[in-house]
Amino acid sequence: MDNKIVLLDEMGNEVEFQVLATFGVDDMDYAALLPMDDFEGLTYLLRIEYDDFGEMFLSGIDDEKELQEVIEVFEEIQKEKLQ
Repeated sequence: MDNKIVLLDEMGNEVEFQVLATFGVDDMDYAALLPMDDFEGLTYLLRIEYDDFGEMFLSGIDDEKELQEVIEVFEEIQKEKLQ
C-alpha cells in the first residue's frame, strides 16, 4: 500500500489520505488513514479486504469489540514509533 491513497467521501468527492500504518490483528489487516488536508483531524481505522477478483477495498469496522482491539493495537504501534 502506498503512503497516499485517494478515497471518495459520501458526496462523491475525492479525499486524499496519508497511510499512517497497515497492520494485522487476528488474521485481518487494517489501515490507519489521516486526511491530507487535516493533519489535526481524526485518524480513520479501516479494514483491508479483497473482493472475488483479488481487488483490495477498505471497509468500516462495525463491530465495537473488533474496533476497540484495532484501536489498542494502533495506539501501541504509535507509542513504539515515538520511542
